[in-house]
Amino acid sequence: MNDTKRIYLCLAHMSEDGAEQRYVKEAFDTNWVVPLGPNVNAFEKDLEEFVNHVDSNHEPFTINHEPLTKRVVALSAGTAAVHLALIAFGVGPGDEVIVQSFTFCASSNPITYLGATPVFVDSEKDSWNIDPELMEEAIRDRIAKTGRKPKAIVPVALYGMPYDIDRIMEVAAKYDIPVIEDAAEGFGSRWKGQVLGTFGRYGVLSFNGNKMITTSGGGALICPDQEAWQKIMWLATQAREAYPYYQHEAIGYNYRMSNICAGIGRGQMTVLNDHICHHKHVQKMYEELLAGVPGIHVHSQPCSGEKYDSNYWLCTITLDPSLRVKGQENAYKTVIQGAVGGAAGVVHATESAHTDCEPNANVEAMRVILDQAGIEARPLWKPMHKQPVYKDAPAYVNGVSESLFKMGMCLPSGPCVSDEDVEYIVTCIKNAII
Repeated sequence: MNDTKRIYLCLAHMSEDGAEQRYVKEAFDTNWVVPLGPNVNAFEKDLEEFVNHVDSNHEPFTINHEPLTKRVVALSAGTAAVHLALIAFGVGPGDEVIVQSFTFCASSNPITYLGATPVFVDSEKDSWNIDPELMEEAIRDRIAKTGRKPKAIVPVALYGMPYDIDRIMEVAAKYDIPVIEDAAEGFGSRWKGQVLGTFGRYGVLSFNGNKMITTSGGGALICPDQEAWQKIMWLATQAREAYPYYQHEAIGYNYRMSNICAGIGRGQMTVLNDHICHHKHVQKMYEELLAGVPGIHVHSQPCSGEKYDSNYWLCTITLDPSLRVKGQENAYKTVIQGAVGGAAGVVHATESAHTDCEPNANVEAMRVILDQAGIEARPLWKPMHKQPVYKDAPAYVNGVSESLFKMGMCLPSGPCVSDEDVEYIVTCIKNAII
């Protein structure tokens, strides 16, 4: 491998025919350089066509097996999509929302934007996603303690892995609580042939620069019907009333996707299926090349070809705590002062190398070795219930996410990662083991 090359965790890859540039140029040529326009409308239609398609080898989840007719609103970010879905359910001060703890903060932060309280629920061992049985226990306990049921449930497709949506929807229906699927990492993942984000009332997608496809930054909200779509569209465009001047009778948001970003998205839709296939191919390579390596386990879907169909947005491994890695005796001896692993916006320097919940020394040592070899690797998401900002939030835990966070890491898996890259990464991992 070229010594100057760096292998990034997951970067989007442009289409070979330059469709993205063509649509963006069209936006400039027609002067549609605004947060609406032909590219936005066309991108939403492309998304609707994709999410409403059910694999012919499976029966759809929908009631009476009627065709899916979901509508999509393209937005400035996946976080904005979570926020608007919560608003649609009337979430506000004093309310509680059930949310998966093992996730990125974008799943939970919008709950606090609205003055509500996230109630964190731990994961099941197989999928790493929200544990439906623990979720029901949390719902019962919140009703007993507060006299009110949570306003919504937010499961997350962690690293693209489907959640047990059958059981989640069963529990949600039992207590009449609506579901917002956070499929930001799971665009293109399916459960029984149906695209994630189409089972609950709303579904969240992300098109950040490291997702399955990108619009450079952006997201979308999958809506159940025309009426819901109209309300979300209204809220996303500053809640303007139908007058020839600006009349506002409710608080709205500037969340609409720009015509430039949507042009990139239109081009990216032409390579989405190729990206999904490549991620699955890279996953299979990791599974085969790391098979039999003592102390290393590649996380994979529980039931291949049956219910779960992961896009494998990120490929992940766990390191047994007993595994010895070169240099682990020096782990956390240096206080980090800047960004690590491609993180942006790091301006708060820390005074300590340690927190009360951190990856094991062998995981940190492996990250450092891979980084020195030009390979970007990161720890798994730190569970939200262990984040200082959420120290007072209710949490229903079973130890699964904390254990995985201490043992796990993400490996490069994007469209720019070649077979040669995967072989090099695995060789570096093997060479790091004592």
